[in-house]
Amino acid sequence: MPPTLQHIHQLRDEGLASISLRPVGFYPHEQTISAKNPELSNDTLPNDRCFENSMSTTVNGFLNMANSHNNRLDSQEDSYVLVTGGAGYIGSHTVLELLKDGYKVVVVDNFVNSCEESLVRIQKLAKQPLKFHHANVLDEQTLTAVFEKYKIWAVLHFAALKAVGESTKIPLDYYWNNVTGSLNLLRVMEKFRVHNIVFSSSATVYGDPEESPVNEQGNLGPVTNPYGKTKLFIEEVLRDMCKANKKWNSVILRYFNPTGAHPSGIIGENPKGIPNNLMPYVSQVVQGRLPYVNIYGGDYDTVDGTGVRDYIHVCDLATGHVAALRKLHSDPGCVAYNLGTGVGYSVLQIIGAMSRACGKEIPYKITDRRPGDVGIVTADASLANAELGWYPKYNLDQMCQDLNRWTSTNPSGYPTPASETKRILQEMSS
Repeated sequence: MPPTLQHIHQLRDEGLASISLRPVGFYPHEQTISAKNPELSNDTLPNDRCFENSMSTTVNGFLNMANSHNNRLDSQEDSYVLVTGGAGYIGSHTVLELLKDGYKVVVVDNFVNSCEESLVRIQKLAKQPLKFHHANVLDEQTLTAVFEKYKIWAVLHFAALKAVGESTKIPLDYYWNNVTGSLNLLRVMEKFRVHNIVFSSSATVYGDPEESPVNEQGNLGPVTNPYGKTKLFIEEVLRDMCKANKKWNSVILRYFNPTGAHPSGIIGENPKGIPNNLMPYVSQVVQGRLPYVNIYGGDYDTVDGTGVRDYIHVCDLATGHVAALRKLHSDPGCVAYNLGTGVGYSVLQIIGAMSRACGKEIPYKITDRRPGDVGIVTADASLANAELGWYPKYNLDQMCQDLNRWTSTNPSGYPTPASETKRILQEMSS
């Protein structure tokens, strides 16, 4: 017999604040944008039957989360979660959510794509301490020392080179860092009998999807760039490991265009050089650091002719990782989930939302399509909704407002580490 709504509220009151009672696939005030559905509706509300049917689908996930919550308190009270790349964009927001949720965290990072200052700011926001070690996942000896020092029960693996375009120019660096680094980490985990991992994958593993929204049953590949191939390779390694050894549990998370920043404006993305992704590029145009936004293709079969993608707030991604960590308590083997909103936004809609956020017009030019680009790619995240009890809560305007707040207060990103920052990091390492 399914639990009652009162029971679910009781579970929430006992500490599962992240539980959502929205039905699977329901996002208030939003609908997928396509050529046939060009308008966003502000009147999309679930009917009672929809809610009743979806309750039985999602409630088992809620109960699993409750059991996971209790298991964590009982068996992992003195254990740590290791976060590789925890000073980076998605990693830093996830570390903050982990600390807020009561986890003890150790971060390793070599600051190739990140900055020391983010860790200092995380501690201030969370009002909780974290541990940090300057390490490269390619350095098996240093990783071993970290595992020797702490009792680690699970790993969140973010550390990787991450630019699609750059990966086509320096593929060997990407294969060496992303694949070899991941294998080093897994070898050390095996040595210390740590068999739980959440892996930061990417929607690029789907290649050129045959349909949209894309679900987890879609074909993997062919992947056309080295970055995406490294993610797919590690996914395959994890599937093989979980099949060969039932002690291993791996939750693979595939992202769809993360953006935004923490609502406080204190932590956010810190791109170096000219950004490869649309949202930080638009931000630099707003700041006057770049002259205009290049829009590649204005003749797609979409609401306004420009490409449509699924954007997700980085804080929603962070809570998705916490939900994935809870999933590990149920010994799931190897499972994969899309993290996205299911709502598509065109490039012109993105520019319009950023214009509203910053209060000024944003110049742009429409040029030819790029080879390989497709018109619409969105995520079907209903599996994560049902099995992880996870739902995104931020809409496009909120993403743009938070991004603009971050870039307005930190126009050059994080500052160069001062002596005080270095002192605090030294304390984290002790």
